[in-house]
Amino acid sequence: VQLQASGGGLVQAGGSLRLSCADSGRTFSRYHMGWFRQAPGKEREFVAAITASGVATYYADSVKGRFTLSRDNAKNTVYLQMNSLKSDDTAVYYCAAHSSIAIMRQKISGIHYWGKGTLVTVSS
Repeated sequence: VQLQASGGGLVQAGGSLRLSCADSGRTFSRYHMGWFRQAPGKEREFVAAITASGVATYYADSVKGRFTLSRDNAKNTVYLQMNSLKSDDTAVYYCAAHSSIAIMRQKISGIHYWGKGTLVTVSS
């Protein structure tokens, strides 16, 4: 698994961005995928996760209703659509892959694979 995140940038509050995370490996469809973020001076936190099949998605309360996570297993890519962005969403966003959806959702330290982050800056 080799993850490459992209799509970050500067956006005004209320705007939208779509992050992508592509896997150059051959086992993408076997892994549950997630997005996490880390704001300056804060710990990395869970944002959203999607099961390997794409059937189920999970969101942090802070982004529920604003962010949508999806995946295209044919393209080895997961997408995070972020709408109604707020200044509190400013952070470096990381994609991740793990074989357990429970670990993905509850134990950041247990996650096996991480991509390099992409910076999202929301100006107020």
